[in-house]
Amino acid sequence: MKYYIIAGEASGDLHGSNLIKALKIKDTDAQIRCWGGDLMQQAGGNLAKHYKEMAFMGFLEVVMNLGTIAKNIKFCKEDIQQFAPDIVIFIDFSGFNLRIAKWAKLNVFKTAYYISPQIWASRESRIKDIKRDIDTMYVILPFEKDFYENKHEYPVHFVGHPLIDAITTKPKMGEQEFRAQNNLDAKKPIIALLPGSRKQEVQKMLTLMLSVMPSFPNYEFVIAGAPSLERNFYTPFLNNPNVGFVSNKTYDLLSHSYAALVTSGTATLETALFKIPQVVCYRANWFSYQIAKRIITLDYISLVNLIMGKEVVKELIQNELNTKNLRSELSKILEGPFRTAQFEAYFELERKLGGKGASEKTAELILHDLRD
Repeated sequence: MKYYIIAGEASGDLHGSNLIKALKIKDTDAQIRCWGGDLMQQAGGNLAKHYKEMAFMGFLEVVMNLGTIAKNIKFCKEDIQQFAPDIVIFIDFSGFNLRIAKWAKLNVFKTAYYISPQIWASRESRIKDIKRDIDTMYVILPFEKDFYENKHEYPVHFVGHPLIDAITTKPKMGEQEFRAQNNLDAKKPIIALLPGSRKQEVQKMLTLMLSVMPSFPNYEFVIAGAPSLERNFYTPFLNNPNVGFVSNKTYDLLSHSYAALVTSGTATLETALFKIPQVVCYRANWFSYQIAKRIITLDYISLVNLIMGKEVVKELIQNELNTKNLRSELSKILEGPFRTAQFEAYFELERKLGGKGASEKTAELILHDLRD
């Protein structure tokens, strides 16, 4: 079978790589062309476009890059046509993928969506496009099945969350080896800083996250460098001996951390699955935030709180994200009842996510559908 897979961000690259591995096990003749990153390429995908060329953050940034986005859409359509796949598989990245899905369906390609667009958070009217253009949907959050099937009468498959696979299958590095390899303090407990993966958000978030450092001299603050950014981008933030840095080793960092400050996104769920107490941070530019708060209808922004249906981790959003509040919330999770409560909630969270095997389940369902 021939598979065309489109992911547009680092998280999509991770989940796409595991899906490619699972497809290749179940279909030894699989030919896979993809949009994604290094992980999808290493897993055996023939890379058409790297996500580094596609990642634009926020409404204003998207508007400023409309020309590039239009060129990418044109190239994608032409590339799919030339490859002639048996199925086009979309992974998250809804702004781009739903446009391609509409075209793919009109051109009689079979379509599947793995990791649903977050229409339960904003622009719910997109359900019409999904019903029209997507043959099969594979969802990874437990509440999404109820949302699609009971609210919108659109059948979906709940396959569990692929982060559980990614975390449980990754080889573990010993703590002393990890510290020595990355020139970290041999004894100080680590506070992990996960500032995101795009330049605009990383610059904003690291400045705020590091502002609390003088209040916690007995801890080492370690920045998780994103694979999409070069080390020299982080250099201005590394002029303090109490600040460490690791590049493309977020899972190793989390496995040896005591607490974390995390930019809202997939990383909040990753941190929870590693059972690391955290404070969730979010700040967009003024224009993007004004639009977002008018179209997003959720009570929470972090996946942890959304899945649990209550506040498990503290979310500091926009003006609430300042040095004073960040210092206060970080202090609460370093010891005492707030830290204990997060630990207990994390185990319940993992149970709700359905256990291991999301990639294998999805690959199996895709193949079953293709062979029917």
